[in-house]
Amino acid sequence: MILSGLTLSARVMRLLVIMAATLPLAGISSFEALFAPKAELWPRWQVHDASSTAQIDHAAWSSLLERYLKSSDNGVNRFDYARVSDEDQAALQVYIDSLTMLPIDSYNRSEQLAYWINLYNALTVQVVLTHYPVESIRDIDISPGWFSDGPWDKSLIVVAEEELSLNDIEHRILRPIWRDPRIHYAVNCASIGCPNLQPTAFTGSNAEELLEKAAREYVNSSRGVRISDNGLIVSSIYVWFQEDFGDDAAVVTHLAHYAEPRLAAMLLANPTITDHDYNWRLNDASNY
Repeated sequence: MILSGLTLSARVMRLLVIMAATLPLAGISSFEALFAPKAELWPRWQVHDASSTAQIDHAAWSSLLERYLKSSDNGVNRFDYARVSDEDQAALQVYIDSLTMLPIDSYNRSEQLAYWINLYNALTVQVVLTHYPVESIRDIDISPGWFSDGPWDKSLIVVAEEELSLNDIEHRILRPIWRDPRIHYAVNCASIGCPNLQPTAFTGSNAEELLEKAAREYVNSSRGVRISDNGLIVSSIYVWFQEDFGDDAAVVTHLAHYAEPRLAAMLLANPTITDHDYNWRLNDASNY
């Protein structure tokens, strides 16, 4: 069995090398994009009540963010995992439990959007706290499968009798239902390279404002895009999720839309994307 497994692994690696060799070396197209999760709708979560005026209370999440989220000089919001008290860890669990027990099908789309974003972010913080200290969320290898990486595929909660993972929330609910690339600026993977965890909870009424704010913050930081002598170095997010942002030209247009005037002018004057990167180090306030 060990020999068989090694043979299979060797075949997989050979196939990956062949595939990588066939891909372009420049531009936003990337070998990594082949393995990024696709937006695949889980139809069960399309149910909503457009006429509902009910609102979901996210005050508990906002309170935790107020206490433990710290801004830094370089614009990265970091979470103070080391200082979270046992009482606040318990409060986080109560908040997550309260969300999972809501009849989410009975809310309107705006409330559902805020619900899924906050639930994703709260679960991510909880996962890190459970395994802290770690250098990167990718070190939390609790997902099932031989080639798993990180916690994203592990079922963490049950909502409406359905087991859900972080990947389910992001790639089977948020992305395919809302079809809004700004989703990537809202969900936080607890990494330096990720768009900021916002300092207040999303709500049905503030979601649009926070999405725009998050997009502007990220695009105008070096994590979103940098100008090099050879062209643009963009966040790997624009590579992994190219289906949401479009080709190179569409990405540059997107970046220029949110960029401050000086950066926008530079982007449009030199619109060639030559590379991408991403910093997976934990967004830990104690490391700053």
